Amino acid sequence: MKKHLLTVAAAAGILFTSFGGSVSAHENVYTVKSGDTLWRISQNNNLSVANLKEWNKLTSDSLYVNQKLSLLAPHTHETQSVSTYTVQKGDTLWGISTRHKLTVAQLKSLNYMTSDTIYVGQVLKVSGAAETPAPSQISTVSKAQMVITEAKKYIGTPYLWGGNTPAGFDCSGFSKYVFEKVGISLPRTAATQFSGLKTVSSPSLGDLVFFSTYAPGPSHLGIYIGDNKFIHAGTSTGVTITDMNNPYWKPRYLGARTAF
Repeated sequence: MKKHLLTVAAAAGILFTSFGGSVSAHENVYTVKSGDTLWRISQNNNLSVANLKEWNKLTSDSLYVNQKLSLLAPHTHETQSVSTYTVQKGDTLWGISTRHKLTVAQLKSLNYMTSDTIYVGQVLKVSGAAETPAPSQISTVSKAQMVITEAKKYIGTPYLWGGNTPAGFDCSGFSKYVFEKVGISLPRTAATQFSGLKTVSSPSLGDLVFFSTYAPGPSHLGIYIGDNKFIHAGTSTGVTITDMNNPYWKPRYLGARTAF
């Protein structure tokens, strides 16, 4: 009878976890459902894709239904009470931190953030200690270079509408895939990347540059690599490097955004 009661209690603990209550390291396991992606799971659970992959020893972004994923770092035994906030249009880190009686530095530490960039729909942890120490911060310059180095690995990959893997990329699928490889999560489409990231007057290494092509507004994008060039998944070229002064692209340029 005692064993049965313990089993019921453990099950109740798991139920409470799904609603954001007290989270035990041993209960914090997620079961993959149809349609899940690493990005979606990481955002819903206030993690980075890089941490999710590291903690579960994943060597690719592939998932399968009913796969079990740990949502805590190995050997984490601390019980946490966590509250979250979903970023709305017009929000800033300062506004969110003030509303939840945090400093900007505390908010960034809770969410392992290395920049002030936030985007609509992003889920931020606003209470509860971090499960593990935040990873050592990498300078913006080196992080940008990591993005560019990763992007160049896929030169020649064919264009695929809706593609977001090395089997084929569309423009936003390419940028999202590359940035996630270095631990930075982006929204999925060109429009949401344009609206959700921080505006910069001119692009620096690793920033995203946007163009208006087949439709008004941001309908194409690439990653700026310096010397007025960008790397992108073009419909006719696949992943390639292009000069922004190209007669086709120059008049269609809309502006730049940064994820750093």
